[in-house]
Amino acid sequence: MSFRRTAAVLTLAGTALASTVLGTGAASAHGSMQNPLSRVYGCYLEGPEQPKSAACKAAIAFGGTQAMYDWNGVRIGDAAGRHRQLIPDGRLCSAGANEFVGLDLARNDWPATNLTAGAKTNFKFRATAPHRGTFQLFMTNSTYNPNVALSWSNLDATPFASITDPQVVDGYYTFPVTIPTGKTGRQMVYAIWQRSDSPEAFYTCSDVTFDGTGTAPAAAPAVAPASDTSAHHDHGAVPAVAPAAAAPVAAPAAAPATQQLAETGTDRSTGLMTAVGTSFLLAGGTVAFLHRRRRAAAHAAR
Repeated sequence: MSFRRTAAVLTLAGTALASTVLGTGAASAHGSMQNPLSRVYGCYLEGPEQPKSAACKAAIAFGGTQAMYDWNGVRIGDAAGRHRQLIPDGRLCSAGANEFVGLDLARNDWPATNLTAGAKTNFKFRATAPHRGTFQLFMTNSTYNPNVALSWSNLDATPFASITDPQVVDGYYTFPVTIPTGKTGRQMVYAIWQRSDSPEAFYTCSDVTFDGTGTAPAAAPAVAPASDTSAHHDHGAVPAVAPAAAAPVAAPAAAPATQQLAETGTDRSTGLMTAVGTSFLLAGGTVAFLHRRRRAAAHAAR
């Protein structure tokens, strides 16, 4: 093989490897609602190993701690707007993912954010990776019962807010919304973030209350909690029966300390850059070696 052809092949190989490795990271996690606080992010902020609320304790006992460390990954990679077709009734909060099944527990004591019907307020979505796309926000209707797992029919037919391509500022998408009128008691805000640059979509369930019994919007910690294993996992098959009330299931063992990461994402980017850099260094070294051999051969022939 000629020198030029060898160099070209090596360059293409390095580029292909970079594309493959970087492509693997495209499915990493990207965010969750902070105001009003989503179930998964709220349990993460409480601390997956020692949650404070009864609902988070039950969710972790039912589905394990890993879901809360993966708080920014309630997603479907190939949704492409097919949310109702892909997510069965009773599994909306987990987006049908086995890892997040604890979020579907039907309880009336999930930590809830206070809202005022008809008021204007700012919603905030904690983002660990920005993307173009549209947020659709749905409020539950009069059929909603917090003691029954959420179904599509429990949501208003149309979103009360739809926001396209908001900008990330200081790690958040922030968008003004007007809360629907006529809402009372305990309800839920269901958010769908459908990317326009990918078929991937993200989902959040945020418990809210209109009777003043909830709490103020949660603030993210100034310093991220010491443990966050945000590594993405395959979702697996969806159970045929949605979970009902909290079950007395023994909590799984805590995640090993070696798996713990920072809040702002996984260590995937470090691994990606290392792999890509290594591939190009190897390619460059081989090209340099062949170039030296070619010069030596030319010199010997003189």
